[in-house]
Amino acid sequence: MPEKLRKRREKLAQATAGQNQPSGAGQAPRRKKRGRKVSRQAKTNFTTQFATLQDAGLPVVRSLRVLEGQMPQGPLRVVTLEIAEDVETGSSLSEAMGKHPAIFDELFVSMVKAGEASGALTTIFNRLAEFMEKADALIRKIRGAMVYPIIVMVIAMSILTFIMIFVVPQFEDTFSQLGGELPALTQGLITTSRWMLEKWWIFIVVPLVLWGIITAIGRTKGGRRYIDGRHLRRPLFGPIVLKSQVSRFARTLGTLSASGVPVMQALEICGEASGNVVVRAAVGDVRDAVREGEPMARPMAETGLFDDIVVNMVDVGEETGELDRMLMKIADNNELEVDHKVGALVAVLEPALIVCMAGIVGFIVIALFLPLLKLQEMLGK
Repeated sequence: MPEKLRKRREKLAQATAGQNQPSGAGQAPRRKKRGRKVSRQAKTNFTTQFATLQDAGLPVVRSLRVLEGQMPQGPLRVVTLEIAEDVETGSSLSEAMGKHPAIFDELFVSMVKAGEASGALTTIFNRLAEFMEKADALIRKIRGAMVYPIIVMVIAMSILTFIMIFVVPQFEDTFSQLGGELPALTQGLITTSRWMLEKWWIFIVVPLVLWGIITAIGRTKGGRRYIDGRHLRRPLFGPIVLKSQVSRFARTLGTLSASGVPVMQALEICGEASGNVVVRAAVGDVRDAVREGEPMARPMAETGLFDDIVVNMVDVGEETGELDRMLMKIADNNELEVDHKVGALVAVLEPALIVCMAGIVGFIVIALFLPLLKLQEMLGK
């Protein structure tokens, strides 16, 4: 390796890794591990910018150098420099990226390899950029739509906790001075307030224990399959999760097919990219059936995860030889459905949360003022 490049790599590695190392005389900072992950947004920006540079006609190494020079200090900049150096020393771009699986997964590397083999690397990176941008857009839509209901829920729980811990005990002191028997509704509210004050630790311990149990179950094969299956069957949220999984599968398979990746390898990558054990197993069944010479549509229908519209569109795509285009249309349609379902869910959750909050606050107000009404009645007599 040229001395200038070696020193540049060491300088970048020290800048990104030296901050977390203990200081000491004569101690050289160690570089970060090569497998460190980067954010999805940073990876998407890298792909989009690289595709733009390739469209402009720049060579691969020159494009990597330009990107590396524009990046802030961080692991992606170090990795980009290493990839550029590997390509300069004779490695292909796919081989160089394959050395960093935490950043460039199998889908990414396979598409780059197919682009190198077909001489259409620029087209492949444009497809990758479009694929990643749409995937990120879907995730942002789902997360953004759920922000408001979560904020409302957190504020509501905070207000209720404040009332039960600080307001109700003040009324209890007042009621005890007045004497007399309290209404059952008020007594139940006061008992609940006392329990929350005495057993406050339960609200911390129980969620942590449940989280630990669910995590432990999720690490087992059967437990992970059960949890992922429940995600697909949950009321309200289940259809959204399933539609998003189908959209990811269709877009991934369509992008790989259009890029020239063999169908068996493409299906294997789709299964690994799903992130859901149930979907992964279903894609594995489809792959096994295709390996035996069957068309893709029939085993997809047998999995029970793909509806009739998706199966029929895949069947038409196989018959006409335009499977990749059909898969992209399936992905677009499912993303629109996910968008509509998320919007409808939020439209239902918002008033439901407000009504529940109003009902609970109304219950507390009634329970607190019942003794005062009873006392006023007694004084009137």
